[in-house]
Amino acid sequence: MRNRVCEILGVKYPIIQGGLAYVGNGALAAAVSNGGGFGQVGTAGRTPENFKEQVRIAAESTDRPFGANLPISEHSDNTPYIEAILEVKDKLTAISLSAGNPKPLVSLFKEAGLKVMIMTASVKHSLKAQELGADIVICEGFEAGGHDSPLEMTLFSLIPQVSRELQIPAVAAGGIANGQGVVAALALGAEGVQLGTRFVATKECEAHENYKKFLVEAKDDATVVLERSIGRALRVLKSPFAQTILEFEKSRPTVEQLLPYIRGVNNRVAAIEGRVEEGWMNCGQSVGLIDSVESASDVVRNLAREAREIAAALGGLSTLFAD
Repeated sequence: MRNRVCEILGVKYPIIQGGLAYVGNGALAAAVSNGGGFGQVGTAGRTPENFKEQVRIAAESTDRPFGANLPISEHSDNTPYIEAILEVKDKLTAISLSAGNPKPLVSLFKEAGLKVMIMTASVKHSLKAQELGADIVICEGFEAGGHDSPLEMTLFSLIPQVSRELQIPAVAAGGIANGQGVVAALALGAEGVQLGTRFVATKECEAHENYKKFLVEAKDDATVVLERSIGRALRVLKSPFAQTILEFEKSRPTVEQLLPYIRGVNNRVAAIEGRVEEGWMNCGQSVGLIDSVESASDVVRNLAREAREIAAALGGLSTLFAD
């Protein structure tokens, strides 16, 4: 079966690792790629120098394609990060752009020889990404961990509408953690999937063990959404710190008043340093499906195996809907 995501990225399986602020490191990206998926080194929460070092680690750990993620609004000045990406472009296959206006960057990165993936959360923005020259659109549903679109579109509604309108392939992101999610996304019209939270709970990810422990122990109702009071959405693990933010948001604070609670350092102290009582941890709604910390390579292979088995089993549905 022809799959355009696999062809564009040069991978075995149409399974992409999200950029993962602070914890999307080089060893993780390489392990995902070694498993047959497409790993990414994140720039969020890193200096340009550390980003380049993580790309070097990934390149030394895999001979398979991998890429990088640039959340545009994450940095007050993207210039050093753009320069860093261009410095290491020969090691990268693709760049994913999220959280901001990608228009000034698409042609720049395509001229550098990189495939461009753009994160979207609506039909309108997906079509705009296609118009700008994106090779792949990554449609993120409201199930996803981290910053989500305030439109709050879920994948079940989003993917069929986007895939109907696009000529380029759409990838589904948000709330996917097993083979069932992979097959469901493809049935809805996606040509690939992107996972974030599941790849945090892996051996290669640099997230603190406390973070990973929370993910493994979490149930289906383990996430909450912050920042709605300022017109945004941030899905994180439930915790006393997150509850403090929710209570403060009831007072309808300004962005400036809320900023001390939601700044990146409060993510870092929990995700990297393990001081979970002092910060928040990004987490998607699929977390209840995570029950172990494995190698990221094994996660990819298991996803592919589960998807094969489920797809084969679903073959019998054709008789159920026969004329």
